[in-house]
Amino acid sequence: MRFFKKLGIDLGTVNTVIWAENEGIVLNEPTIVAVGLEDRKVLAVGKEAKDMLGKTPEYIEVICPVEDGVIADYEVTEAMLKFFLRKVMGRMWFFGPEVMVCVPAGVTQVEQRAVMDAVLAAGAKKAYLIDQPLAAAIGAKIPVSESFGNMIVEVGGGATEAAVIALGGVVTHKTVRIGGKRLNEAIADFLKKKHNLVVGEQSAERVKREIGSAIRLKRPKKMEINGRDSVYGLPKNVEIDSDEVYEAIRPFLDLILDAIRDTLEQTAPELVSDIVDRGIVLSGGGSQLLNFNVLVTREIGVSAHVTLEPEFCVIKGTGLAIENLETYKRAIR
Repeated sequence: MRFFKKLGIDLGTVNTVIWAENEGIVLNEPTIVAVGLEDRKVLAVGKEAKDMLGKTPEYIEVICPVEDGVIADYEVTEAMLKFFLRKVMGRMWFFGPEVMVCVPAGVTQVEQRAVMDAVLAAGAKKAYLIDQPLAAAIGAKIPVSESFGNMIVEVGGGATEAAVIALGGVVTHKTVRIGGKRLNEAIADFLKKKHNLVVGEQSAERVKREIGSAIRLKRPKKMEINGRDSVYGLPKNVEIDSDEVYEAIRPFLDLILDAIRDTLEQTAPELVSDIVDRGIVLSGGGSQLLNFNVLVTREIGVSAHVTLEPEFCVIKGTGLAIENLETYKRAIR
């Protein structure tokens, strides 16, 4: 039986990832819950609930309780966290581990309290919060305690955070509620408007992964996508190319670029000079979009690169922070 005294949680819009002391990542599940409409009883959580998306009868609702990086449905989030903690710790969960959760740097006091209360109600003995961009920087092995300025752009499922890190804390930051999920929605909307094709989020995600690009490709990629004709309601097959996907997502990529520019404009000249020398670090699952680093470098004028395992930077940093509380105590809430 496993007994973990310290856990780190990345409560993401798309996935919830848990880090256990001395073991690393022990859980990675979709942040999705299926509940009964009448009694609000939880019927499925995580991967099992995701498999039910778009397939449920009218008496079952599939909920994404975290939106844009913050809790949208408190009760469902609490039930989901309780399920995940029990899954990770088994019968030892009632001892109550110390838990650290990462939150967007721009969250309000109310949103912070909602996260703390949900984690404590789910069975944690103590709860701490850490800013998501700082956790991402720690996970990306950026020397955050130095006086040098480092910039990290965390492109998550529900939001993107651009932040400048120095002396162990977030100096300036900007959050936009644009992430990988919004790009999927943009692709689905585009297919409906241009091709009268209705597709689900998972199909849109597949399009983004296979032929999506942050810049126009010299040789456009093509793929076939199946869905429902929005006019006749019958099955329909359409061939699309990467230029169309680029057209759909570019307005939202521009909003991310604006956030990076705004953050740099708020940053002291000395720190900006450091960033020019060191470059911009890109993390988060959304940063894996083809040529995203090329787009940032071209538009911002500073070299940008995607860190190793970008989708796990936040949880790695959260785990390191909970394991070394004394080292990062000034940055922990």
